[in-house]
Amino acid sequence: MSRKGHSITLSINERDKAQLEQIAMEQGMMWGDRPNISRLVEAIARHELLIGRNNDWSKERITAVWQAAQALQDAGCTDAALIMAGLLQERSELPNPLRKQVNAFLNTPQIPWRTEVDRHIRQQVPFQLTYRDATDRSWTFRIRHARNTFRERRQYLECWCEETEGNQDLPELQHNWTLRFDRIPEAALAPIQGAWRPHLDTIDAEIHLLGSLAFAYQAKTEDRLDQWLTDPPNLRRVVRPISNSFWFFREILPYGEDCILVGPAELRSRFIAKLRTLTRNYEL
Repeated sequence: MSRKGHSITLSINERDKAQLEQIAMEQGMMWGDRPNISRLVEAIARHELLIGRNNDWSKERITAVWQAAQALQDAGCTDAALIMAGLLQERSELPNPLRKQVNAFLNTPQIPWRTEVDRHIRQQVPFQLTYRDATDRSWTFRIRHARNTFRERRQYLECWCEETEGNQDLPELQHNWTLRFDRIPEAALAPIQGAWRPHLDTIDAEIHLLGSLAFAYQAKTEDRLDQWLTDPPNLRRVVRPISNSFWFFREILPYGEDCILVGPAELRSRFIAKLRTLTRNYEL
């Protein structure tokens, strides 16, 4: 195979040469059965292959893409989540701690039963699963509504179950359970007969926001009511349906003295009891 043209000399190390050959191979630029760097250079010169910077993504963009990948994974859209994570893996400016997380995300195989859970949720088919709690006690739940959520760096299955034994939430919410995915044994899933419920059970919680928090609070899509009160002034009233008092308390505790839980009465009483325990622990 002979060809005519001007020759150039590239002064590069073996690692960079191997990288260029890999790119040429990926682009189908071969000389016989070997990758052809010259064809790669020609394609760049002729704008057949565009060059773009791979280190100009902002921290905000990287964070947004990573959050999108996690949200897609939680929603059961595994293929789309892997595509988003793959985009991040290609970026040279990715911080090392995040790169380790992304690599682990991409290298962790999808658990077959997790795929089955996602399929039941998409098709709205009730199912039964076995669960082991923190004390290694085994539970069986018959689930008629479920959704995948990501809370505090863990993946959970929030679900409405026929069983209420052992649930210490408010009576209106005792059919709702939050199950950690890593505590669901393999081969623990089976479909059951019956109807799929449209949503979890909920109650409306009312909070009043004070001070700077009243102005900084960003309304959530699930808020039923978000209004400013005039008496007293600069007080913001928010009413939102909640499905689990534990996670609701975890959300509002950081608000501190700028948030007052108004009702319902039993929810408020439980929150006050939690605050009293906190003050006793600090001998206040």
